Amino acid sequence: MHGAWHGPWCWQPLIDHLPDVDVRTVTLSSSGRAPAVLGDLYDDAEVVAKALAAIDAPTVVVGHSYGGCPVSEAAGTVGNVRRVVYLSALMQDVGDSVLSLVGGGYPPYWDVHEQPHGSPDHDYFEVSEPMEVLYGDVEPRLAQQAVARLGRQSLASAVQPLTRAAWHTVPSTYILCEDDLAIPLPVQEEMARRAQRTRRLRSSHSPFLSRPAELALMLREELAG
Repeated sequence: MHGAWHGPWCWQPLIDHLPDVDVRTVTLSSSGRAPAVLGDLYDDAEVVAKALAAIDAPTVVVGHSYGGCPVSEAAGTVGNVRRVVYLSALMQDVGDSVLSLVGGGYPPYWDVHEQPHGSPDHDYFEVSEPMEVLYGDVEPRLAQQAVARLGRQSLASAVQPLTRAAWHTVPSTYILCEDDLAIPLPVQEEMARRAQRTRRLRSSHSPFLSRPAELALMLREELAG
């Protein structure tokens, strides 16, 4: 599951390295261009649960960044999930939210837009300095293409707490991105203590764009058991 501001498009370089794997992507409703139609964390979790329930086979679920939240909320409710892989993702517990990770304040790279009372639009936030924060080691032309496709993220998705945490009941792996500026390595390492396995990539926040071949190899190993 993709992270904040992104869509399934971000996974394509990784998918290209997994031609023999049945990869399913999901569009999370909390991210998009139109604030009036943005969903929240629980909407995202419902989308994830439905997508997983439609797969009639053992499944490994990958959540990146914010995508770890709806994965944690949904993956434990579907019996076919064999493992959850948290890719520099939020691996939090029941009652936690995105904002609780940073003490309730907004990270400096969030550009928050709170709508006037009565507005049909939902509060949302965008990312400032995405080339540096999200794509530090991505080839510049590819990074610019990704920046052009980024959307808005609903603020509700960042403040709502988890009501379930799949890693309590589903085997899990945490892939640490060592040069990540969006989720610093010490924060990842603290969350990764909850996982049965940890792996490390020398990459920025978006290894599916900067290190797709290395990430594909890691995921193949996770698929193998």
